[in-house]
Amino acid sequence: MQTFLISHLPALLVALPLLCGFLMPVIGRAGPRVRNGWVLLGGALTAITGLLLAIQVLRFGPVTYVFGAAHTTQTLAENPAAAFPIRIMFEIDALGALMIINTTLATLAVIIYSVAAEAKQSGLDMFYALFYLLIAGVYGMVATGDLFNFFVFLEITSLAGAALVAYRIDRGVAVEAGLKYALLSTLAALAVLTAIGILFGQYNALNIAALASRLQFTPLDKVALCLLIVPLAMKCGAVPMHFWTPDVYTTAPSSVTAFLVISSQASLYGLFRVLFSLYGAMLSWATFGWFLIILGVLSAFIGVTMAIPQKDVKRLMAYHAVSQTGYMLLAVGVGLAVLGNASALAKFGRAAIAGGLFHIINYASCKGLLFLTAGAIFLRTGTRNLNRLGALGHAMPVTMVLFMIAALAIAGIPPFNGFASKLMIYQSVFHFSPLLAIVAMIVSILTLASFVKVFQALFMGPRRPEFANVREVPRPMLIGMSVLAAYIVIAGIFPQFFVTRMIAPAVNALLDRAGYIATILGGI
Repeated sequence: MQTFLISHLPALLVALPLLCGFLMPVIGRAGPRVRNGWVLLGGALTAITGLLLAIQVLRFGPVTYVFGAAHTTQTLAENPAAAFPIRIMFEIDALGALMIINTTLATLAVIIYSVAAEAKQSGLDMFYALFYLLIAGVYGMVATGDLFNFFVFLEITSLAGAALVAYRIDRGVAVEAGLKYALLSTLAALAVLTAIGILFGQYNALNIAALASRLQFTPLDKVALCLLIVPLAMKCGAVPMHFWTPDVYTTAPSSVTAFLVISSQASLYGLFRVLFSLYGAMLSWATFGWFLIILGVLSAFIGVTMAIPQKDVKRLMAYHAVSQTGYMLLAVGVGLAVLGNASALAKFGRAAIAGGLFHIINYASCKGLLFLTAGAIFLRTGTRNLNRLGALGHAMPVTMVLFMIAALAIAGIPPFNGFASKLMIYQSVFHFSPLLAIVAMIVSILTLASFVKVFQALFMGPRRPEFANVREVPRPMLIGMSVLAAYIVIAGIFPQFFVTRMIAPAVNALLDRAGYIATILGGI
């Protein structure tokens, strides 16, 4: 039984959240307590599944799983006659494992938090059904080895995300944001689907490894590349395609916003997978490296400068989300730009990519915790306006400490995890261009200044009579936030453990295009 479960972990990764979501309307009829128990059980089982699968990949190497095959681990090398490039197939390497760990951490924290945060809302059966659909979509995006099924999971996350953004209605503002997210996601999905059609029409394959082995970089392939990277850059919130991010992140419930950050990172993963694993050596590395670098610098600088004047605490955090995405694009862009230079790659290219990938999981925990603390404040005060808030540290000391941990981490202050990944980025980018490193450090200084202002506005000052009845949020919300805070502290104190065990293998997997192809095709 144990061996059976282990062998089918990739299928369970999406099957469990789908099962939880589909049964939610039925389970909900038994009452709130039963529904909450089902929500927590589903979150725990999903997180355990993701963690076990990631550990298996990091310990023993890439995992493949072919749905509908007599032997789920078969590869094209073992059965050349199989029509397997058009089957649903998962291929999970160390990079995929890193993203699964990232999603697992967020799933566990957000599910626990949401049980108390959304307790007084109506329509919770549908809310959690959509939430688990969103979780399944994100897991599918980072696990699939098939371009068409990447599109399918991308659409699942988009539809579920749009509905969750509009969940609270909020005098129509949330509905407007949900419609904007749905429209832009639909356009992005159409572009991705068109690119997939172009590639399938030429090479009769949908599997990423099979396509990578057959690509000729024809003019149509170049069109497909543009149709893939532009929408994926938009979905991850990169400037100048970031305009959906402030509205969506601001109006969605905080538990949803924290997970939409993970959904955006799944698109970032897709962008990296296309550039490194699908097209790889066919690209002009300097050109596309600088493409990511320019997106990264614009996102980092414009995001932080737009955040500073904001009065809505969640809108401010949304612009900071754009800014932090810039660090990942900048770092990985530097690694991509020197991919053809073995000396530069060894000297600082790998370190740059490692810093970018490390910042993905660090940013997810920091930003997720910030959005959850914002939700805690809104729950108790009913406002997100910084000009109307203050002195909450007296009544919400735990939330204050958790906010402080997340803010210091995202600003790159030791001993928290944001400092570890940003230091890797500063050092490696400096070897490539001192000017870019200086810009990155200036952005961190502005980020710190911005959050010092927010901290003072939210928690400092004498007690206010209008907040006399404010108290700390329920324990499940504190537990959910503490899960992320614990990772922030542990990864900040012991960064080398995470770099050695998770980040370095992910960097190797991203750079090893031949290995990614060989996992599926063998010697063919």
